[in-house]
Amino acid sequence: MATENKAKPNTATTKGKKRKQYLPYNKAVKKRGAYPLRPGIQGFFITCDGGRECQAAHEAINVIDSFFEELVHRKNFREEPAGLLNKPLNKKITFSYSDNEEDDDEKGGDDEGEEEKPEEVIKSDTSKENDASQESLTNKDLDHHNSDDVCHGKVTEETDDIKKDGANIENQADNSEEPPAKKQSKCATNEKEKSIDKLIEAELTELGDKSKRRFLNLDSGCNGVVFVQMRKRDGDPGPKDIVQHMMTSAALTRKHMSRFILRVLPVEVACYASEEEITRAMKPLIVQYFPVETQNPRKFAVLYEARANSGIDRMKIINSVAKSIPAPHKVDLSNPDMTIMVEIVKTVCLIGVVEKYKELAKYNLRQLTSPKQ
Repeated sequence: MATENKAKPNTATTKGKKRKQYLPYNKAVKKRGAYPLRPGIQGFFITCDGGRECQAAHEAINVIDSFFEELVHRKNFREEPAGLLNKPLNKKITFSYSDNEEDDDEKGGDDEGEEEKPEEVIKSDTSKENDASQESLTNKDLDHHNSDDVCHGKVTEETDDIKKDGANIENQADNSEEPPAKKQSKCATNEKEKSIDKLIEAELTELGDKSKRRFLNLDSGCNGVVFVQMRKRDGDPGPKDIVQHMMTSAALTRKHMSRFILRVLPVEVACYASEEEITRAMKPLIVQYFPVETQNPRKFAVLYEARANSGIDRMKIINSVAKSIPAPHKVDLSNPDMTIMVEIVKTVCLIGVVEKYKELAKYNLRQLTSPKQ
């Protein structure tokens, strides 16, 4: 009876509740999604339509990669003509049997001419036998000398024939050595094909491994902002060169490139958003773009914009950046040669240098590719 009086659990309430999931104690939790934006990286600061960050990131990686390949291909194409001169030119091939036939014809003509000469000498000797004894003696001497010359001529002809035969044998040996050269060329082509296959496999493995990708999307943490990190290698063009090439080609062709991307800015230095860190991070950019000893001083302007950070004074950052530029260069807000971009996203400051900022529609890709009204 006691067992029957026990209250049964309500199955409806138990089915509706979800079982609680607890995180493992003292273990690292796997992060889902892209890696967050952090100091010490290079890349591209991209603005897009709100809520379209994922689509804009995919578009940006494709567009940036295409312009990167164009720059690399142009660089390699300029270096190729110097290497083309080192390639062997086509040579005229002469076969051994053609030379032998010509040599035999020449030899036959020489032998016939030489056989006619002794007959003429004999005829001249018989006609002169009826003359005086003194002339006969002189003729005998001449015949003796002529016979010596004929013998000497035959010896020289034999030596010439031996030399020609030796030359023909050498030509045949050279011709017999040509097939190994062809085999070597085939081996070289096979090695090139194998090397191309290896390069393709290496590139596929790099695409599969996120740690080896050249362009990678990072989570900015702000609405309407995308950051694409670039892992620059030796000899690769930098973010500034890629963005400059992108904007100039878009302004010339006005070809539609993307659907969600608005502005694309290069980021060459990333640091924490503080005055001391910003002035310290500006030093390599000053050496590269604003040298102290120069005959052509540049006019520059500083543009500041902050997102998800209201604790930093705008004018302090602008003044600290402007004061770090050496004296020959001057500030010109109306017509600057170089524009220093300072973008603050949460606690990270992104700095880059661009040229022709106003002429290229403030690096707005959509505005550059839109048709003229």
